Amino acid sequence: MFIIFLLIGISVAVAAGFLGAFLWAVRSGQYDDDYTPAVRMLFENEVGASHRPATDKPKS
Repeated sequence: MFIIFLLIGISVAVAAGFLGAFLWAVRSGQYDDDYTPAVRMLFENEVGASHRPATDKPKS
């Protein structure tokens, strides 16, 4: 029975360690996205081009 309590204690300690590491990474800016805002302007016009109304009809 002692081994079950020991394993539960170790698993709670490991889980707390992972939670602490995750919170540290979030607070230190590891998940901040610095790349997407710089590239977003390159793809902005492509989305609008596909939804452009077809006003230029071929002449027959």
